Amino acid sequence: MNRSMQANFFWEKFSPITFLSGAAILIMASDRLAHAIVVTLAMMWVHCLTVLVAHAGAKLFPGQLRTVLIAFLASFNACLFLFLLWLISPLCALQTFFVISLIPMLCMVSVVVKKLDTYTLGHAVSAACTESLFLGLLVVIFAIIREPFGFLSLSLPGGPQGIVLLFSIHTESFLPIRLVASASGALLLLGYCLGLYRFLKAGYELQEDKQ
Repeated sequence: MNRSMQANFFWEKFSPITFLSGAAILIMASDRLAHAIVVTLAMMWVHCLTVLVAHAGAKLFPGQLRTVLIAFLASFNACLFLFLLWLISPLCALQTFFVISLIPMLCMVSVVVKKLDTYTLGHAVSAACTESLFLGLLVVIFAIIREPFGFLSLSLPGGPQGIVLLFSIHTESFLPIRLVASASGALLLLGYCLGLYRFLKAGYELQEDKQ
């Protein structure tokens, strides 16, 4: 993507961080790093495949059926990812089933999906990959903060239990720090993240006005 497209992607009205403020997926998927990585892969899978097929078949479906088509494609791709994950690690699939089931709804409000007609096929897939990776990185960053402070551990996907612990400290963590692992702690982190986003966005818009 060129510089202008990248700027619009991060700062426009439908940028990922804007609609992410209401996304429960960030809260639920960032409890452990292992789950965050799996959900990130699922988001990239669903977004990229959905955009690829929807863009390729855009001429075959009238505009009024486009939304139904994309909803079906996103749901099918999420189910396909869950099936493949089940074959690799059934326990991991069970642990992340509900969160991955929410990804099609996240895909429906995607910046790329909303403006699919303005992209070429290559740019659409590239933008979908970038958008889902950006959202996934936010989930991973939250997980890297929440899991060590809340559970005194850090994990990766794999193993018979669905996760492999890189380290685990068997002691009681300090209660105020442990709250970071709770849903309310995740909401606080999200609030700080959105505040930083608004600050950076205001600085970017001020710089654009001066040019």
